[in-house]
Amino acid sequence: MNLTSELLQYILSGLTMGGIYALVALGFVMIHNVTGIINFAQGEFLMLGAMFMVTLLGIGLPAPLALILSILIVMVIVGIMETGAIRSAKKASPVTLIIITIGLSTAIRGIALLVWGTNPYRIPPFSKGGTIHISGATLVPQSLWVIGTTAAVLVLTYIIFEYTYLGKALKACMVNKFAARLMGISPQRMSLLAFMFSAAIGALAGIVIAPITFVTYDMGLMLGLKGFVAAVLGGLSSTTGAVIGGLALGIIESLGAGLISSGYKDGIAFIILLLVLFLKPGGIFGTSNTKRV
Repeated sequence: MNLTSELLQYILSGLTMGGIYALVALGFVMIHNVTGIINFAQGEFLMLGAMFMVTLLGIGLPAPLALILSILIVMVIVGIMETGAIRSAKKASPVTLIIITIGLSTAIRGIALLVWGTNPYRIPPFSKGGTIHISGATLVPQSLWVIGTTAAVLVLTYIIFEYTYLGKALKACMVNKFAARLMGISPQRMSLLAFMFSAAIGALAGIVIAPITFVTYDMGLMLGLKGFVAAVLGGLSSTTGAVIGGLALGIIESLGAGLISSGYKDGIAFIILLLVLFLKPGGIFGTSNTKRV
């Protein structure tokens, strides 16, 4: 394999993981924009989606039904979590709420360990077929599902926010909660919807990545952290920035692991986070002085 083929291989591999980072980052952006909270339990939504998919396939449900049910179950769990833990502490400071999400992440991971154990799981790919060859590089069909899912979620998010009443209500809460309340919009209800929507995105991300990587009880920890890096890179206020940040992070990681050393793969993400915080705290598409009312 020549240098051009190697670079193309690294880029294609990076786009696959970058698509997952982008979906996780979208969840971060959604919740942060509506509530002002950075939800460090986002990675666990991904893990739960994958684990429920494994369980439902294991009892014989067809894949499409298992996928839909897995997403719905995670949405219900997250809705209960938001109502019971986040909303009950709504008078607390943002730092306290962030700590609560970290505690929820640890609790979810602990429960998952008790339920599913430490064994890794795999689910079959969504479509059959061999590897796809592109100019000397190879791509598995599931990678196309990951990239296509990321694009579809971005388009769906844009349509919801721009052309539906629900989306406009969510945007109103992002801009000014007090004014939204005067217009008859409930910030508490929008917070619940934001959490459930981000749960759906996270669960879907976990399901589409499950045929490529092993599913474990702690898989959401690192993916959640890297999704956060992608969200900060793109700007915590921008959905487009979250997707671009996720794809960019995936490609940079893949190039770094291939050209330098795979041992630096995880470290690259946090080096990028530090650089962004030092050089452009608002991210590529965000602002560093957003004011909330």
